Amino acid sequence: MSKQARPRSLADTEAKAVARMLRVSPQKLNLVAQLIRGKKASTALADLEFSHKRIARDVKKCLQSAIANAENNHDLDIDDLVVAQAHVGKGLVIKRFHPRGRGRAGKILKPFSHLTIVVRQVEASA
Repeated sequence: MSKQARPRSLADTEAKAVARMLRVSPQKLNLVAQLIRGKKASTALADLEFSHKRIARDVKKCLQSAIANAENNHDLDIDDLVVAQAHVGKGLVIKRFHPRGRGRAGKILKPFSHLTIVVRQVEASA
């Protein structure tokens, strides 16, 4: 008498991974996400490996998790995986202040982001 499982929101040839609460602004994270959108998974991993952006390490971990989910949970071939989506969302913003001259305060915003990566298996073109 358990509750029915929620139907899968992705296609059978897709797998996803989500990284939440990444300590970077969504605008900066989106610059790294643009690097990998639409690319083969192996090429995207190589691009992230040699990127100079700090957050590229976390994006790479999320992409590796999506690839592992595709292989282990959905029996997809990792050589045919393509990054179908790399979606960036806003998280919470921690607000701090920095004392300024003449009794004023400067506002400091410390934003967080969420990253969702969806990989899709495509048939190898002959």
